Amino acid sequence: MTAAATTQPATGAKRRLRRPRGLTAHILLGLAVLISVFPFLWTIVMATNTTKDIYQSPPKLTFGSHLLENIRHVLDTIDFFGSMLNTFVVACVTTVLVLFIDSLAAFAFAKFDFPGRKVLFGTLLVFMMLPLQLAVLPQFILMSELGWVGMLKALVWPALSNAFGIFWLRQYIENGVPDELLDAARIDGAGFFRQYWNVALPMIKPALSFLAIYAFVNAWNDYVWPLIVLTNPDHVTLQVELAQLNLGHNTDYSMVMAGVLMAAVPLVVVFTIFARGFIAGATEGAVQGS
Repeated sequence: MTAAATTQPATGAKRRLRRPRGLTAHILLGLAVLISVFPFLWTIVMATNTTKDIYQSPPKLTFGSHLLENIRHVLDTIDFFGSMLNTFVVACVTTVLVLFIDSLAAFAFAKFDFPGRKVLFGTLLVFMMLPLQLAVLPQFILMSELGWVGMLKALVWPALSNAFGIFWLRQYIENGVPDELLDAARIDGAGFFRQYWNVALPMIKPALSFLAIYAFVNAWNDYVWPLIVLTNPDHVTLQVELAQLNLGHNTDYSMVMAGVLMAAVPLVVVFTIFARGFIAGATEGAVQGS
């Protein structure tokens, strides 16, 4: 028997072993996708049915025809579009400023040596691990001293220095922006800001897309801090306004889910716009950080 004849059965056996493994991997991935998507699908099911349909046993798992009715109840109960506008303004302004400030700080940490750099970056990592609730009281006292309680800018300024954003961009810039390009820019007479704006910034667009979605979603979904600091009813954000739909035992959960579904639409739009950069930034950052 020749060597070629003996290797063919072995190759065929390997292929037969790989097929079950590949099938198992696809099944597991499919289950993971279903588990991830189910909460969103269940939200749509609840929003398109009535509360009575939800409480029946077994619960109704198909889409209903009450979506427009539930949306009308939401609009009649709360100032949905006014609060959405407030949230959109806060989220957009916060995202733009976070991208600028965090990328500028990350560029300095990654590519410039200055006194106290390691200490400052270590302090930043410590603050990144602390729970956000610890800062609520100091932030409120500060906003009160500034006279900003009840104003939308009280939501923007505390969110500008994002520790995770600085850490994320610093790791990305350190590996993704070659020192040779910065040296060439210095030889041409470029200062710190020109190196940042003309050299580094165009090369970190995927990481910026990732951080843009991260900052926008955090600002959009923030509930605790707006609930505390926004004492003016005209400046209430969407998450605080949606909480008013919860009426205890008399809550119409179909109406609540319709409001939640409406609030999620802008997030889906933003993710669709930045999805390619988001995925590229996440994967490249994972490879560079490894």
